[in-house]
Amino acid sequence: MERLLSEDLYENPHRLSVCGKIIVFSCRSELLFCCFSFEREHNVFLKAADGAAVISRKRSAHVDVVRCKCAIDVQKRLTVPCVLVAKKSEKAGGFHYSLLTVSSSHRLETCLEFKLPYEMKGNVSILQGPTVVWSHAGTVFYTSLQAGEVKQIPFKLSHSVFGELPLHKGEIFVLGQQNLSEQCSDTQSTTQTVGYFVDSGHTFNGSMILPHPYVCITRCILVLSADKVEGVLKSAVVAATSTRQLVYFENGIVKDTCQVPFEQPEDIQVVHTGRNGVLFVISFHQGHVCAIWKETFHIASHWSGVSSVHVDDFLGCGTDQMLLVFKDEGVSGQALENFIITDLCGVSYSRGQDSGAATSSPPPPENYLLTLRALESRLQSGLTVLQELQREVRVKERVLQQSVRALTDVVSERETAVTQHAQEGLIALWDCDDESKDEALDDKMQDMPAVLSKPQVDKLWHRIAEDRMVVGVILTTDSSVPVASVSLSILTETGQSPTPAVIQTQSQVFWLPTLIPSSSSSSSSSSSSSYISTSLEPAAKRSKQHNAGRPNDLNTCRLAVTAVTRLTPLLNSGCVKCHVMLHYVQRQDAFAFVSNPKPAILLCGQVAINIHSDFQTQLLTNPELKTDEVKEDLLSLLAVLDRCIFHIDSPDHSLGDIDGWIKKRVGCKRIEVSPQYLLLNSSEPSALMLLRWHQITPFQGELSVHSSHLPMLQFLDSLLAYLPASCSIQSVKGTRGQCAAQIFSLALEKEVVSLREFVSSLLCGEQEDEERRRRRGGTGHEATHEQGSVEELQRCREVWQQDVERSRIRLSPLVDVGKYRKLTENLSAVQLDADLAALVQTQRTLHS
Repeated sequence: MERLLSEDLYENPHRLSVCGKIIVFSCRSELLFCCFSFEREHNVFLKAADGAAVISRKRSAHVDVVRCKCAIDVQKRLTVPCVLVAKKSEKAGGFHYSLLTVSSSHRLETCLEFKLPYEMKGNVSILQGPTVVWSHAGTVFYTSLQAGEVKQIPFKLSHSVFGELPLHKGEIFVLGQQNLSEQCSDTQSTTQTVGYFVDSGHTFNGSMILPHPYVCITRCILVLSADKVEGVLKSAVVAATSTRQLVYFENGIVKDTCQVPFEQPEDIQVVHTGRNGVLFVISFHQGHVCAIWKETFHIASHWSGVSSVHVDDFLGCGTDQMLLVFKDEGVSGQALENFIITDLCGVSYSRGQDSGAATSSPPPPENYLLTLRALESRLQSGLTVLQELQREVRVKERVLQQSVRALTDVVSERETAVTQHAQEGLIALWDCDDESKDEALDDKMQDMPAVLSKPQVDKLWHRIAEDRMVVGVILTTDSSVPVASVSLSILTETGQSPTPAVIQTQSQVFWLPTLIPSSSSSSSSSSSSSYISTSLEPAAKRSKQHNAGRPNDLNTCRLAVTAVTRLTPLLNSGCVKCHVMLHYVQRQDAFAFVSNPKPAILLCGQVAINIHSDFQTQLLTNPELKTDEVKEDLLSLLAVLDRCIFHIDSPDHSLGDIDGWIKKRVGCKRIEVSPQYLLLNSSEPSALMLLRWHQITPFQGELSVHSSHLPMLQFLDSLLAYLPASCSIQSVKGTRGQCAAQIFSLALEKEVVSLREFVSSLLCGEQEDEERRRRRGGTGHEATHEQGSVEELQRCREVWQQDVERSRIRLSPLVDVGKYRKLTENLSAVQLDADLAALVQTQRTLHS
């Protein structure tokens, strides 16, 4: 079987590239395929997988491969290899077509099947969906899983080309010339360029992509970019024509052309070589290939006798290379024996060519581009700092010149007219008195920032949970970093864009107990028993708890920060490297009411994600383990699963042993690293559930459920059957956004603000009353006295005594009894709310 498979593959091979590998297809009565990966050390393609699918039960049946190409599967959000095969029906005389895809497990799966009374010839394309588009007798047909059947566009086209618009939602389009009047002999005046969107069925002006004269001579097209600006389509397109030209269009206008040395172009591909530029690779009918630089639109190189050309990262270095497979296959009995891998920028591997031995230059290491970008960033930062220093030097020189000029004018007893802008830059050469010195010293001490340490990254991990990825970081920080201001962001390097791509994430923070030196076994066990606290506590409260635990280090605490993101942006690559960035706001004083927040960013490291790997966690297989991996698994589940808290109240009967009922009836297992959590594991990932029961009183309790909505409802239904009939279950509002610690901190903040406003209104009212009395008392007592007389001195003495009395009253103010009683009543109501929030927080802290 192995020998027959090898013989069939290089008789009539059809090839495509995906994820740096080559898949070779061949057909007899069954479809055969073999996947090859390039081995750089031995300069050879090695077989990685193979398979077959039966197309016809009859050995004499004639089965052909019509076309093979990679396309996006819109349901799986993956780029999958697709192959279209045709089988001629002996009875009906028609043709039976099957579109098959190669799955990640290297199996051929039938995507769609359809029948035609004719044979596909000429222009056949496999586009995203996957969608098969072809033309026959002046009509364009298409079919896909979404279409459900073979459909045709509602008008005939004399010439047509197919392509895809790379919009936020890719759209397949058909361009062609439509005849307006068949009576006129002037075809130029009776045809128009029409565009048709296959998915929506809308038509548009095709001249926005290709000018009218170029439609009839265009053989293949590639849309580089497209966007809709105020309802108008903006595009950049390259097209290969039958007049031996490669033409570059912007918004339907010719921008550049290049004369190519061959005729009958068939396909255009793009090679991203990184910093060396971009290449257009054009394949021609009789085995010719031509490469053209995008920046200069000049020919870089060309080859002849090529069987197929492919563009991918075959060397795994982060940039694209071309694989040119030459003809005369099967001489040595190998499917890929005569080839060249090159990017025309120093990387070249060859086998079976005139050079004999393989000529190669090792590609840059994987972090080469990252290193260059980091150096460029540092250089740019250094230039910015240098410019700021030069600007500061110029300002200092100007200020010194103005100061010298002002000092010279003072010595010469001349007045200097100084502008307001210049006055701001002048410096005082001496202080007026000791009080001004003290004030200047106080201002300097207030403006001087405190020396704060950066958070320390203790551990970085990641997990894959269904269609989401969780990245977590364990930090050791001080109280100057508020818990609510910490978040993570994920950046990916695609290797084809100059800047990293930022992935949208949702961050969550968990408070962890501080690590205590292993002086006794009891202390270590207590620390592990309450590993995770899902409540987010304010900075002041965390520091107080930590003071009791670690008297030697009063300000440090430990946090676990997680970020959850969808895997959809990462599905087009088999292996992705992500950089994890920590965002936090550092304050000079965490206990001050007014502080200057300082946003900062810290690089935590990078994680490599391979979506094809098995991500079975230790927590799901063995919850009894007490390892760091199990702790990370638990944190990941808490970040991914939806959380709801239910308050259970039984006014007539005690609740009973709900914790024992959960373990016995549902079959949960206790998680040893955090015993307050119970795990309900299931064969289906969507049915996974984390439970936490907190008994407040014999008649009241709180149940925290981490799960999806459907399993949660099923569990609550069985719980209601166990509880007494008079029991009530209420969902606690704000469980996702506001936990007990946040509610407590908000209550304290409201108490402080209310006290400040009440006291301010009370004192301001008394000051206004006293000011009115003073104005009334001073009215009518103004008299004209001679300066220096006894009456004038007596009046000044009375005014001074009144000022002294007002100062004493301000230091020890007397307020109205009614207003003060109203203030105490309002303040007592606010303090009662704060006390209730503190009670709930204390109970949760003691039982966590």
